[in-house]
Amino acid sequence: MSKRIWTIIAGIVIAVVVFAAFMTTSKGDVPVRSELAKRESITVNIQTNGKIEPIQNFEAHAPAATTVKKLMVNEGDVVKKGELLLQLDDAAARAQAATAAAQMRAADAEVASVKGGGTHEEVLTTQTSLVKAKGDLDAAQRTLDATKRLEQSGSASAAEVSAAENRFQSAQAEVNLLQQKLKGRYSPPEVERVFAQKTEAQAAYAAAQDILQNSNIRAPQDGIVYSLPVRQGQYVNPGDLLLQVANLQKVQVRGFVDEPDIGRLQKGQKVSITWDAIPGRVWEGTLTRVPTTVILRITRSVGEITCEVDNGDGKLLPNINVNVTILTAHEDNALTVSREAMHQEDHVHFVYQIVNGKLKRMNVETAVFNLTRIQVVKGLDDGAEVALGAMNGTPLQPGATVHVVQRSN
Repeated sequence: MSKRIWTIIAGIVIAVVVFAAFMTTSKGDVPVRSELAKRESITVNIQTNGKIEPIQNFEAHAPAATTVKKLMVNEGDVVKKGELLLQLDDAAARAQAATAAAQMRAADAEVASVKGGGTHEEVLTTQTSLVKAKGDLDAAQRTLDATKRLEQSGSASAAEVSAAENRFQSAQAEVNLLQQKLKGRYSPPEVERVFAQKTEAQAAYAAAQDILQNSNIRAPQDGIVYSLPVRQGQYVNPGDLLLQVANLQKVQVRGFVDEPDIGRLQKGQKVSITWDAIPGRVWEGTLTRVPTTVILRITRSVGEITCEVDNGDGKLLPNINVNVTILTAHEDNALTVSREAMHQEDHVHFVYQIVNGKLKRMNVETAVFNLTRIQVVKGLDDGAEVALGAMNGTPLQPGATVHVVQRSN
C-alpha cells in the first residue's frame, strides 16, 4: 500500500475523532480519552554512561632513564603469575649499586672509627702516647713533691717550686688530652656528618637495588596484557608507563549519576551494561559503590558510582565507554495507570474515575513510578476506567459528564 493511501487513511481517522468530539461537545458532554487501570510489572531505572576499568590493575613504570632491553609478550597476551614480561637495560643501575655498596663500606669504616675513637693505627699511637704521658706525669709529681720538701728546709727556692708545678700541670694536661682522644676524638658535628654519610650511602644502595629489582617486570597475577605502549630498544624516562596487566573476567564500570537520582541508589542493585560496538549484547552486574559526595562535572551535579560486571569472554575492554542502566525498583503484578491520569493537589494524589458517564475524584496512594506508569496501592480497583484528558482542552472537574472518544489499552 502506497504512502499516499496511508496518509488518506490517517486523515480519515483523525477526522472521525474530531467529528465525534464535536458532536459530543454539542450535546454538553466533555469528550475524553481514557484507559483501564491494569495489573503489570513495573520497573524503575536510572540510566547514565560509564567507562570500563580493571578491578585489579597492575601498571609497570620505568624506575629510571634507560632503554627497553627485551619484550617477552605482546599486547593481548594471556600471562601467568610470575611470568617475565619485560626487561630493561640495567647496566647503569648495576654500576650505581656497586658504587653505593662501596660507599656503604666506607661509611661503616668511618662509623667504626667514630665509635672506637679513630682508626686502629690512630688508637694504638694514642694509647702509646698516653702511657708515656702518664710516666711523665708520675715523674713530674715526684719532682714537685721533692721540691716542696726542699723548700721547707731552705734548699729550694720558690721559683724552683713554681717551675716544678708548671711541669706537673703540663704533664697532667697532656694525659687529659690523650684520654679525651681515646673517649671522644670527634666533635658532635663530625659525628653527625659521619652518620649522615652512612645514611646517605644506605639510601643510595636501596635506590639502586630497587631499580635493579624493577628492571625485570614480572606478572603479579594471572591476566592479560591489555596495554603495551613501548617497543624493544625504546628509550624511556623515569615514570614512563611500560605495560598494564589485569584479570578481565570481572571488570568495573565507573560512572556518574545526576544528583536528583542519588537517593534511589543502594549497594547491590542490579546493573545492565550495553556497548554500542556490540548491539544487542547485555552484560549483568551489581552496584558496588554509591556516591559519598556530589561534584560538578561541566554543568551537571553528579555523584560517582562503581559497578562490578561479569566479563567472562573478555569483550568489555578497559577504557571503553558504555551505557549503564541501574534497576532501582521492580514490582510484579502492580496495579498501574498512566502518569497522565494522575493528578496532585496539596500533596494528595488522585485520579478521575469514569462512573456512569461522570467523573468521580478518587484519592489514591501511590508507590513505584517510572517515566510513563505509576503504581496505585490504595484507592482504585482493578479495571477501573480513568480519564486521561479532555479532547477539547476542557479542564476535568468532579461530576462532569463525559463521553469517551478514545480508550487506551
